Amino acid sequence: MKKIEAIIRKSKFDEVKEALHKIEVNFFTYWDVTGVGNEKVGHVYRGITYSTSDIQRRHLSIVVSDPFLEKTIEAILNSAATGLVGDGKIFVSDVQETYRIRTKEKGTDAVN
Repeated sequence: MKKIEAIIRKSKFDEVKEALHKIEVNFFTYWDVTGVGNEKVGHVYRGITYSTSDIQRRHLSIVVSDPFLEKTIEAILNSAATGLVGDGKIFVSDVQETYRIRTKEKGTDAVN
């Protein structure tokens, strides 16, 4: 099993969520986060310059069985991309074990 952590633009969240549901990844957690990026130039909106060093993003945490890994990553890459700096990052790590509290199932049965 793998844990996928994706940090994406908040404006792309609905598209990413829909793409994940299409490939039957129906359970994941997310939260709003603020990070510091590489871009140091401010943006001007209606005559006011805004700092872009503090970036509002959405962090998704998804645990999938190994066969779902590549298609989950592809779904995120295709739906979250704008082609601009700041589209986000995806991190993948191993999950040693998973348990479903309600049924006490473990392993991939607890994820599916």
